[in-house]
Amino acid sequence: MSFSFKTPADRRGTMAAMNQPTTLNGGQAARPATPPGPSGFGFAQMRAMRQDYLGTIRGWQQRYGDVVCQRLMVYRDYSFFHPDHIRELLVASHDQLIRWERGTEIFASAHGQSVIVAEGAPWKRQRQMLQPGFSPKRVEAFVPLMIEAGSQAMARWKSLDQFPFEAAMTQLTMEVILRSLFSHSDEAQAQAAAEAVHVLSVVAMGEFYWPVSSPLWAPWKAPKRRALQTLDSLIRGELARRREDATPRDDLLNMMRNLRDPQGQGFDERGLRDECMTTFLAGHETTAAALSWWGWCMAAHPELQQRIADEISSVIGERTPTAADLPQLHQLNLSIKETLRLYPPGAALLTRRTTAPLQIAGYAIPTGSMIRLTPAITQRDPRWFEEPDAFRPERFDPASGHADIPRGAYLPFGAGPRVCLGSHFATTEMLLIGAMILQRYRLSAVPGLPAPRPELNITLRPDTPLQLRLNPR
Repeated sequence: MSFSFKTPADRRGTMAAMNQPTTLNGGQAARPATPPGPSGFGFAQMRAMRQDYLGTIRGWQQRYGDVVCQRLMVYRDYSFFHPDHIRELLVASHDQLIRWERGTEIFASAHGQSVIVAEGAPWKRQRQMLQPGFSPKRVEAFVPLMIEAGSQAMARWKSLDQFPFEAAMTQLTMEVILRSLFSHSDEAQAQAAAEAVHVLSVVAMGEFYWPVSSPLWAPWKAPKRRALQTLDSLIRGELARRREDATPRDDLLNMMRNLRDPQGQGFDERGLRDECMTTFLAGHETTAAALSWWGWCMAAHPELQQRIADEISSVIGERTPTAADLPQLHQLNLSIKETLRLYPPGAALLTRRTTAPLQIAGYAIPTGSMIRLTPAITQRDPRWFEEPDAFRPERFDPASGHADIPRGAYLPFGAGPRVCLGSHFATTEMLLIGAMILQRYRLSAVPGLPAPRPELNITLRPDTPLQLRLNPR
C-alpha cells in the first residue's frame, strides 16, 4: 500500500479543478446535482477496495475531489474528505446517521450489543453509564497496573538484532488490559487472546465485502469459530470467577458491575459480557498498533529518538514514571500525536448510513445513503499538513510555526458523540510504555529489512510483523 502523494501544488490544482462548479450559458456557476465519482455498479471498486482499501480511496480523492459519489451495488455511497464536512457529519448531523448495519452485524459477532454496536436509546444509556469510568481521574488509578505490566514484560525482553517488536507490543497491551479489567493476567492467556484477535480482524475485513455471512458452523468458518470461543471463554470465565470471589477489586470489571442508569438499573449478565468484550478488544488492539508504528518511527529517526530519551532522563531519571510526569514529557507527547496522524489505528471509520436527507457541501444526500470517512487520507492531506508523509512531531507544537490544523483534519479517536471512550486510557498507556522503553532501550531498524507498509485489517498494522533492533542504553 503506497501513501505517496502528488506535490502539494500539483494536488491543490487537481483538487481545485475537480471541485469547481460547472458554468451555464449565461456565465452563472452551478454545482452539479451529484458529486463526481466512479461509474458503474461498483463491482470494480469493491474489488479494488478489497485489494487495497486506503490506496483505492486515496485515488478517488485525488481524481474527484473532496466529495466522491458512486454506486456500490444497492447503495449510493458518498466519501467525504474535507475537515469541515467531516465535522458536520460526525457532530452536527450525528442524529441523522447510524452505523452501517452490515458493519455492525459483523462486529456484533464478537462484541454483542455493546456500546460500540448499539444505536439510539440503548447506545445513549450505555455511553452515559460507561463514560465516568474512563475519565482522566479514573484512568490515573490504572497507571500502577500499566507500569507493573510494562516492567514485567520488559524484564523478559532480550537485546536482539531482530527483536519482534510488534508482537511484544501486542503481548504487552494485552496484559495491560487484562490487568485493568480483571486485576490479573498470565502470559499464556494473553498470547492465546492476541492470536484470536488477529484472526477475527482478518476475517472481519473480508466479511465487509459480502452482503451476508455464512453460518458460523460452516467448515470454512473454523478459524473464526475457534477465535470467538477463545475470547468468549476468557470473558465468561472471568465473570464467573468474580461472582464467586467477594474480594474488593479496583478494576474496570468492578466498576462496570456497579454502574447504574438513571432508573437504577445496571448491566445484566449479557450486557456485562458485551461491554467487557468491547473494552478488552478495543483496549489493546488499537494501542498495540499505535505503539508498533511509534517504535518504527523512533527507529527511523534516531536523532529525534535521542532527544526524547534525553527528555525522559531529565524528567524521570531512572525511577518509575508516574501519571504526574506525563504532561512534562513534551517531545514524547508530540511523537505519539504524529504517529497517530501518520498511522491512525482506526484508519477508516465504520461507515455510516443516513436516516434522513442531509445537505452537506452543497449537495443533497438522500436518506439511506452510505457515508464513508477515512482519517488516514484526511490526515495526510497537504492542504492541512506540510510535508504530509514526513514524520514531523513539531507540527503539533503551537510554537513551531506550523499552520493551524483545522478541526476535523486530525481525528485518530473519531469525533462527535461517538468519539472513542477510551482515548485517555490509550494515550496514557502509550506515553507510559513509550517512556519506559526509551528509558531502557535504543531502537533501530534492522539492516536489510524493508520499511513496513501499512495494511488495513480493521486496525492499521504493518504488512509483515515488525522487527527492530533492540539494544540497552
